[in-house]
Amino acid sequence: DYELSVLDFSRNEQKEAAYQAVNPKGRVPALITESGILTETPAILLYIAQRFGSDSLVGAHDPFIFAKIQEFNSYLASTVHVAHAHRMRGTRWTDDPHALEALKKKIPESMTAVMRLIEDDFLKGPWVHGEAYTICDPYLFTICSWLESDGVDVATLPRLMAHYQSMLDRPATQAALKQIS
Repeated sequence: DYELSVLDFSRNEQKEAAYQAVNPKGRVPALITESGILTETPAILLYIAQRFGSDSLVGAHDPFIFAKIQEFNSYLASTVHVAHAHRMRGTRWTDDPHALEALKKKIPESMTAVMRLIEDDFLKGPWVHGEAYTICDPYLFTICSWLESDGVDVATLPRLMAHYQSMLDRPATQAALKQIS
């Protein structure tokens, strides 16, 4: 069981004291567990999979596969998500209005480049790591949901869009999306 809380970034709810008490970083996601609070998507996905899922979700049967899963999610967190963040949170990097506009203009190019690398080199099958669904798949799904608003021509990424559709077809994805709509 879990309780979902959705923050309204347009109202800066992530900066309010109640959320800052959960995550002083003022960012999402955060997961409150019986052992404490976890932040950062790769850590939360790993925790949920190990606590409630199966070893196959994290590649626990093989140290190399486990590391590849961590490598992919780290790339999403440290490179792809950062490229996307320039669109709405460019003030993390600059206050100069001209620089902010330049950051926003670069988003379609930057996001297309990082997603092209995933499409061509990282996506190994119907799921990120081939035939086996892992914790990489829901993270990639979330990022793919941003692509059109980032100005990416998704028609040029057919394998990623097939992955996105496969995720949409999962009953667990449908149930999760129902909670936030």
